[in-house]
Amino acid sequence: MNAPMRTVTNDTPTNGQAESRTPRSARVGVSILCEVRQGTRPWKQARLEDLSPGGFRIALLPDARTEVPLRIRIPGLQLLSARICWSRNGTVGCEFDEPLHVAVFDHIVRAAG
Repeated sequence: MNAPMRTVTNDTPTNGQAESRTPRSARVGVSILCEVRQGTRPWKQARLEDLSPGGFRIALLPDARTEVPLRIRIPGLQLLSARICWSRNGTVGCEFDEPLHVAVFDHIVRAAG
């Protein structure tokens, strides 16, 4: 059974201080089983927890290395490349090398629903 989708935004800095930066695009909570790989390591199954046209969060990827590009296979899509922006307690936040087209993003969200 799929988890309910939720839209999450991050337009306000978490430290309460005003910053001049571009807000991230809206993220949608999803639960999608995919495959990820870094460098020549073997493919691993991972779960996407949220997704935006610009990036995604993976629930658990404990041995991820932020300096190594990540490849991701989302069911029904071509192989995508991303970089790991942050890693905390095995959870990683990634940015796609090329943002998803809005139609592709909408398709993924609908298919995950």
